[in-house]
Parts: sequence; C-alpha cells; structure tokens
Amino acid sequence: MKTRYILISAIGAIFGFASCNSQLDLKPQGEFTVEQIDENSIEGLMSSAYHGLEAHFFDDNNAAFAGPITNWVFDVRSDDAYKGGEGVSMEANIHQLEISNIISDNPTCLNKWENNYLGIARVHKAMLAIQNANIADKESMLGELKTLRAWFYFDLNRVFKSIAYFTENDDPGAIPNGNLSKDEIYAKIKTDLQEAFAVMPETQVQPGRFNKYVAAAILCKVNAQTSTWSEVEKWADVVINSGKYSLYKNFADMSKMEFNNKGESIMAIQFSTAGNNIHINFCNLLNTTRSEGNVFGNGDDFFLASQNLVNAFRTTANGLPYLDGTFNNVDVTSNYAGNVDPRLDLTVGRIGFPFRGKMYTMGWCRDYNTYGEYSGKKGLIDPDSPDMVQGFPWGASGLNFKLIRYADILLLKAEALVEQATGSNAATDQKLVEARSLVNQIRNRAKQSIDGNYTPVDLDPFTANYAVEPYPEDDNLTWTKEYARMAVRMERRLELAMEGHRWFDLIRWGTLVPTMNKYMQEESDLRPYYAGASVTEDEIYLPIHRSQIENSNGLYKN
Repeated sequence: MKTRYILISAIGAIFGFASCNSQLDLKPQGEFTVEQIDENSIEGLMSSAYHGLEAHFFDDNNAAFAGPITNWVFDVRSDDAYKGGEGVSMEANIHQLEISNIISDNPTCLNKWENNYLGIARVHKAMLAIQNANIADKESMLGELKTLRAWFYFDLNRVFKSIAYFTENDDPGAIPNGNLSKDEIYAKIKTDLQEAFAVMPETQVQPGRFNKYVAAAILCKVNAQTSTWSEVEKWADVVINSGKYSLYKNFADMSKMEFNNKGESIMAIQFSTAGNNIHINFCNLLNTTRSEGNVFGNGDDFFLASQNLVNAFRTTANGLPYLDGTFNNVDVTSNYAGNVDPRLDLTVGRIGFPFRGKMYTMGWCRDYNTYGEYSGKKGLIDPDSPDMVQGFPWGASGLNFKLIRYADILLLKAEALVEQATGSNAATDQKLVEARSLVNQIRNRAKQSIDGNYTPVDLDPFTANYAVEPYPEDDNLTWTKEYARMAVRMERRLELAMEGHRWFDLIRWGTLVPTMNKYMQEESDLRPYYAGASVTEDEIYLPIHRSQIENSNGLYKN
C-alpha cells in the first residue's frame, strides 16, 4: 500500500459518510463481497477508520473542536485555560464549559458524542469487511482497528457519565446507554488493547499507523484512569524498554515538523497542507494567536493559558516548583522578578517576550481585557517556515498532534511507582527513588532547553530568570510519598500544559471539584465572568445531547 493511511482524499467513494442521525448504523450499504476485498479496498477501509481521528466530518469545522484528539475544550474546563476569542458570547457553548454551566443542548455534547461514534462506525465497517477476507496481515490490521476503537471508547467513557458500548457484531440500534458500567467499559477497552498488542508489529512502514507500543501506551493511560497502578507500571515498562522512544533534546522540538514521528512521539495524528489543506488540524483551527502584522495570519486567539497555570511555572531559588500550594500567591506579570521554569515561554506567549522568533506584543491579543495575553505556542511552527499556510487557515501546517508522547508515559510510570510505594520516604522505598529519577529526566530536559542559540527564539534569558533543577537525590528523607505525589502531579501539569490532559488528570486524582472551585473563586478577581461559578460532582461528566435522546427511540437517557 503506497498511500499513507491517515492522509486520504476520497473516503466517501468507499462507504460514504454516516448521517448525523444514524452515526451508529453499522449495516453496510452496498457491502463488499469476499472476492472484492483486495489491497486497494483494504487501503480505503483502513484510511477511513484512521480518518475518524481528525473529526472533520461533513466539513464542519466547529464540530472538530470536540474531536477525540486535542481535547482543548476540556483544558478550558480545567484550571489551565480560558476560552479566549472575543468576549464570552463568541462560541458560547465553550464558555458554558469554562464556567461549568452546561445544558443538554450544548453543541460540544453533540459533537463529542458524534465524532467518536462516527469513528467507531468506520472501525466496525472495516472490521466486518476484513474479518472474512483472504488477505495477508489480517490479524495485525484488526489489531490496529481494535486500538482505534479502544481510543474512541476511552475518550467517550471519560467524558460522558453513561455511554452505549457495542462491538462490530452488535446492533447499536438495540443498545441503550448504560448497558455497561464505566468499569466494565474500561475492561472491554483493556481487552481490545491487549489483544491488539499481541498481534501488531513493533514497527510500521507508514507513518501514523499504530504499532504494538501505541496499544501499550494507551493501556498505560487507561489503567491510570482506573488507578490500576501495577498495570500502569507494567505497560509503561513495555514502552520504555522497547528502546524506540526518547525525550526530545529540547522541549521546543515538539513544535518542529522535522521531529514529526521521532523520539518522543508515540501516538501522533498526521496532518498535511497538501490537497487544499483538507487534512490540517481542524481541531485547533481557532487556537492561533491574533499576531500583529499577520505573522500567523489573522488568528482567532482562542484557548489561552490561565493566570493560574502561568503562576504554576514559578520556581524557588533552588529551581523547584512551589509544591506547598503558594505558587498562585504571586502573579507572573510584566513586573515579576522571580524565577520561572523555561517551559513557560515554550508553552505560551507573554507580552515583551519572543514568540517563534517574533516579538509578542499587545497587538497579538484579541481581547486582552477579557482573557489576557497567554496565547498557546505548542501547535504553531516557525512562521517563516515554508511549511506554514499563509493566510487562512491561520497558522496551519503539517505539524503532527501527539496524543501520547514519551514524557507522558515516563510521568505515568513515576505516578504508579509513588502510588505503590509502601515506605515513608526514598530512604526506605526504592519505588520512590525510581519515581524521582523519572521526574528528574523530565526536569533535566527542561533545564537543557534553556539555550539562547536555539531557533526560532522563544526564550529571553536576559529578561526572565529561568531556573529549573532536578529534585536533589541526596535528600531521601524529604522525598516522602506525599511530597513525591505532589511533585509528580505538578510535573504533569507543567510538562503537558495545553495538551488536553489536565481535566482528566484531575478527575482520576479525585481532586477536580475542590481544585476547580478554589480556582474559580480566586480567578474571579481577575476574570469577572467566573463570579458565582462552581462545579459539583454531578457536573463532572457531560450530558448526552438532547437531540440524541429524542432520536434514540427511548434508548438513551441522562
């Protein structure tokens, strides 16, 4: 097969797109016979299934914002980000997410549900066609499809309170939501991934296709969501010991196209500007800075970092985070003279600091009075690169989106080790020692990213006091289980900021409600639209959209 699986142009010619009201209908129309299944048709089937990750069905750009990959709208739900744009009424459905005032006809509820189930429908159609075909590598391809299905269900199960779970052999029109509990669905997901791991190759020729380590990495994340720590450690070790992955030398390398599918990239979606930009990252379409002078085009400037997140990058005189809860006592603003982790300026723009080699000014901020200044950087390449689209879609390029990178897996293993530790500190428990070593790998990479000669320029060591150091290895008594837990959790926030992880981390830690209510209360002094906002345990998960309930013939209920 010559065509890359994820970059496709004519999927509709094979099966057509499912309609909004029938995305769960898996009964193929014009079904292939066994004799008709050949290499070309299999290529189209697999491409169609992978294409579900792009979440760009029916050319609906807005629906892609709630796709199964970037999950930036859930970072907006968390303490990491503001909606951005121009005023709270623009994309008001995302504003509802930010202040936790979500009603059942919120388009995000519909888009997230449909995007994932459309992806599952494509997976099932491919499975049904391949299962009885006389083709080589059939089991491996079915493993890829099971991995895709696992990701779509994983995304649904951690977003909605109650979903419908079915396989390729079930009639989805007869299955209500809640037919399985959350734990039962996670068990099904794990089974799919374990079976896929057993049959997939270690390496794929075509970029973007899943290998067995993608299945292992997702198993690591799913088991973290269920707090099955021994399994997190097991599957993290599978990835780590494969020898296939390593941290990028510089933190900024993740935003360079020459590092696509290299080093730290475990599970990545392949994007492209070829073919009239039909395969760019539509999930992030809104999230390009306004950029004075149209450096990145006339971006919409959605998805800005919160002041709380920016303050979390403060470091002590020893180059360590403030783990005692005081990080938010001081705002990192233009007159801040303390230390910061360099990952701050590799993650967001700050007025007076470089942004991909250009000077970030007030003119880059679309609505400074409402949302401040901290536009995200990670999804944007060097604007002088010929690989960036000039004009609309703003800032688009062929930069991959990394659903899972190696740093994520290292930190999940560190977390698993901490949670399994039985000793009181690193002097009495080797798991705590190993966890610290993993965290320090991440912090040492951050330290070596302070490089004034690295281009494009994003750091200004003459203006900012960059200081990041590893946790001292000669102080085992201080590295207690509780301190290590705080250190790992803070490291996940700093390292993975603005990558769609924070909301789900808070859920699995059981800290979401108190963290978010404290955040909203404190943030209301800076962002008045937070006044009176709060979240309860009953509001953590999205409701099923009203239209899905009305069209389900009584199958779906909130």
